[in-house]
Amino acid sequence: MEAVYGVLLPFLGTSLGAACVFGMRQGLSDGIQRGLTGFAAGVMTAASVWSLLIPAIDRSAGLGKWSFVPAAAGFWLGILFLLALDHIIPHLHRGSSQPEGPVSRLSRSTMLVLAVTLHNIPEGMAVGVVYAGYLAGDGEITAMGALVLSLGIAIQNFPEGAIISMPLRAEGAGKLRAFAGGVASGIVEPIGALLTILAAGLVVPALPYLLSFAAGAMIYVVVEELIPEMSQGSHSNIGVLSFAAGFSVMMVLDVALG
Repeated sequence: MEAVYGVLLPFLGTSLGAACVFGMRQGLSDGIQRGLTGFAAGVMTAASVWSLLIPAIDRSAGLGKWSFVPAAAGFWLGILFLLALDHIIPHLHRGSSQPEGPVSRLSRSTMLVLAVTLHNIPEGMAVGVVYAGYLAGDGEITAMGALVLSLGIAIQNFPEGAIISMPLRAEGAGKLRAFAGGVASGIVEPIGALLTILAAGLVVPALPYLLSFAAGAMIYVVVEELIPEMSQGSHSNIGVLSFAAGFSVMMVLDVALG
């Protein structure tokens, strides 16, 4: 049952963030959005290192000086996987007027939701891989360690939910529709996590590759999308300081509780 709670926790974070549309009359200022984006980027980067890449290398210790190989291979597979999705799924980044991916007749609001959905995919995979390893009896993955990863992603999902629902509301969408857009952007996380857990028997032997795969996918999102968004406009130091705050929070959670 604890695995179910852990899988749903990040989705809850997104939904609570999207619910801000019911209590806030004004949209988020550019400075606040940059700060929230920077915080999310910091959490994802720290999670990629402490929760995914380092454990992947530790689980390959038997390879000696080649223990980095599974982590490096999985990392690059994750990068290339997100690169492929970036080219085949039409989406629109916040603050941009130029859609990416194939030409589409989808509405602007739909493509904004798809942009956030894209970077929620690796987060769901990361949670699913960790819980699959825990449920399969991997002694190096504890219940607390898995929960810490879910909690960290839930924390950074809260501002992400607000970042998608508030602009939708500002563009004229009703509150319920804006809330639904924020929630929809996060639904891929529990779905991806549950599918990974169901394949636990196949996951455990390839755990080092899959952990680093999720890390590579998350780092792609951070560098390709979040860092540019947090740095645009004046006062880019807001995004940098928020990145450092998010990185520190996730690092402390993982080391102290994991």
